[in-house]
Amino acid sequence: MQSETSIYSTLNYVIKWFDSARSFQQAISLRASVNAVPEQKRFEFMEHTADVYVAAYGADLEEAFENAAVATFQAMTEVGEVRAAIEDVIEVRGQDEQALLYNWLEELLVKFETTYNVYSRFEVSSIEKTPSSFRLKAKIWGEPFDPEKHPQKIGIKAVTYHLMEIIKEQKSVTVKFLLDA
Repeated sequence: MQSETSIYSTLNYVIKWFDSARSFQQAISLRASVNAVPEQKRFEFMEHTADVYVAAYGADLEEAFENAAVATFQAMTEVGEVRAAIEDVIEVRGQDEQALLYNWLEELLVKFETTYNVYSRFEVSSIEKTPSSFRLKAKIWGEPFDPEKHPQKIGIKAVTYHLMEIIKEQKSVTVKFLLDA
């Protein structure tokens, strides 16, 4: 039979282990909540050791970018709890489609960091190729972040180019990207 001191020592070890694994557990919880998406799958969180690896889907590039934005905010909070109370307009450019995806998601993160608004609805009105770049125009809707209403999940530091892909098929587009958490 273990002594009481030994049991407390084991218990403290387990508590410390769970504490260090908190972000891992949040990622598992996040994956379970998102993978239960009914209807057509909009995005999914894929296996990655430390960061948030996302695949977002759409019938076209605009819809895939919209779903990438939803996934980004879903990683941070429950987008289902975010009202579409404030409307903002976003316009970004990128040298190619990957740079455009990077700049789109980065602009959304900067918007969150500077306004403290969380967003739940995204409407990409156009993605067009210009002579020198690609240009995206969109409207986004959300509300001020409220920790009482919006549970904090994973803190996203930045978007990265690592593992970024844009896969165009005949009737669908998949964008994959990594969020530095």
